[in-house]
Amino acid sequence: MEKAPDDVSNIHNRFSLTLINPSSHYFSLVVSLVVASVITLTVYFGYLTNLDANQIWYRIPIVLGVLVVTQLLDTRFTKKKEYSKSLHSSLFGIMLWAATLLVGLGASFAFSKEPSMFFIIFGLFMFASFRIGIYTTTLGVSLKKAWAICFVQPLAMYAVLIPQDMWVSILNEPIGLGYGISFMIIASVWSFLTDRAGRPGMESTHKTIQAYLASQGNDHTEAEEIMEQRSSETKVATSQIKLSSPNGKSEFRMVLPEIHPGPYHPVGGSNIPYLIYKNLDSSAMVMHSISDHALNLPSKNEVENYLKNLENSQVKEEGLQCTEPVTVQINKARVIGLLFGNNPLLFLSLSPHGMEDIPSYMKTEIEQYAKNRNYNRTMIVDCHNAMGEEISKEDGEDMLKAAKSCLDTLIKKESFPIEFGYGNSDEMDVWTEDLGMGGLGIMCLKINDKKFFLGWADANNMENGVREKIVENFAKKDLQLLEICTSDTHFAPVKARNRNGYYQLGLITSADKLSKWFLEIAKKVEDNTTSAKFEILENETSVKVMGQGIYEDYSKALDNSLKITKGFLIGGVIFFISSLFL
Repeated sequence: MEKAPDDVSNIHNRFSLTLINPSSHYFSLVVSLVVASVITLTVYFGYLTNLDANQIWYRIPIVLGVLVVTQLLDTRFTKKKEYSKSLHSSLFGIMLWAATLLVGLGASFAFSKEPSMFFIIFGLFMFASFRIGIYTTTLGVSLKKAWAICFVQPLAMYAVLIPQDMWVSILNEPIGLGYGISFMIIASVWSFLTDRAGRPGMESTHKTIQAYLASQGNDHTEAEEIMEQRSSETKVATSQIKLSSPNGKSEFRMVLPEIHPGPYHPVGGSNIPYLIYKNLDSSAMVMHSISDHALNLPSKNEVENYLKNLENSQVKEEGLQCTEPVTVQINKARVIGLLFGNNPLLFLSLSPHGMEDIPSYMKTEIEQYAKNRNYNRTMIVDCHNAMGEEISKEDGEDMLKAAKSCLDTLIKKESFPIEFGYGNSDEMDVWTEDLGMGGLGIMCLKINDKKFFLGWADANNMENGVREKIVENFAKKDLQLLEICTSDTHFAPVKARNRNGYYQLGLITSADKLSKWFLEIAKKVEDNTTSAKFEILENETSVKVMGQGIYEDYSKALDNSLKITKGFLIGGVIFFISSLFL
């Protein structure tokens, strides 16, 4: 039996619905003008064939002019006064009118009868019905107001499209009016039901959609207010391994926050890895700990609260020695571990096979196993360096076995004085669409006269196989790259119009180019290692996190809305087809 997707995955799978909108309002403007021209040509060459065809050549520019004016006027009726949304909604509406006219002509040809004026009026009402749906769901207009303004653009176009002496006779087409009004009622009922699809957990599905769309234009206020209202206060831990030189001039921190980046750019803690990185003077790697979207910070206020309290971290242990790294591979699962004093640091990965976030039960089991072997505190990194689904039972068991084996081996390993070096890409030109604001980083650990490198990227996961290619390129230079970890940032340098909603590292930038950048940093780092002491820092902060309930409600609202929409769509199509036989 196939496993049902979790709520976050289900919401994420629905992201592709937002790609229906054109990427540019210029595209919508141009195509809407083309479709309006098609409507005019279809009406005069297909329906009003007894009129002088020369009328069409001066009516086309008039229709286009009225369309442009009403598109501008439409912005005055919307909540956010957004011209782009006015253009997008206008495009889809007139496409519906054009499709009705063309289907009507096709039906007339198929049934060998004269084209009926019914389809001109029916298409006009279909246009108005669509405006009711789009205004109430995405543009923040009440149902009453939507009814009041739904005919503004369609009737304005009709008035200049149809000769004045024919206005009333065509509009008085009773069957067209009957079908058209029926579709307006259908659109209104659909809007009413979908808005309530998420109750009782979500008061208004439409307001949530509107807040999301506004946040995509960098207006994140409403989305954060909605999320913060549903969030609950909890205590979250943040662990750090701090390496510093004796003179204090060189310092580096590896940060493992219990919070999770998200929920999505630019809302809440979507860019939290970079903000932590900058707070630590750009000398840090902010890792993906074992956490999920339930631990998202819902707003900028909570992000600021978290960052401010992070300064209060306390030193729990310090020392001068570390073991050489231990690597355990069991089937797909790979665990790499080091032991700082009596504190193991583990890196977990399935790369190149990939997986979603490592589930919390694995963290609990690994920590308990380590505690039973008298380790002080165990720090676990989810490398997040290959794309994949939720970890399978078999892979999960292999990873647990590998982690336990690594812990057993580390107990027996000899420790040596530490030397370290760190460098990043801040002074390099490495901007790319699949990389966040923190860029790239390399840490070099020199232990027992051997150098080991760790790579980091402020990115949302990695393309499968990229990590292996970079490791291979390092090996060709006789350099041992242990792992490359990503921060799982939800910051997006550009809006990715794909199913994921982001570009994973390596999707845009080639593995060879990434290798070149990483190697450039590594060469600088390995020549500048210095002896170091380590400190284990801990922090606990009270913040509001989104929790799992909010995702359950969002997922339910989306599923219910889609079920309602499918039902209405099927019924609407059948109702429309019935009109072709009149």
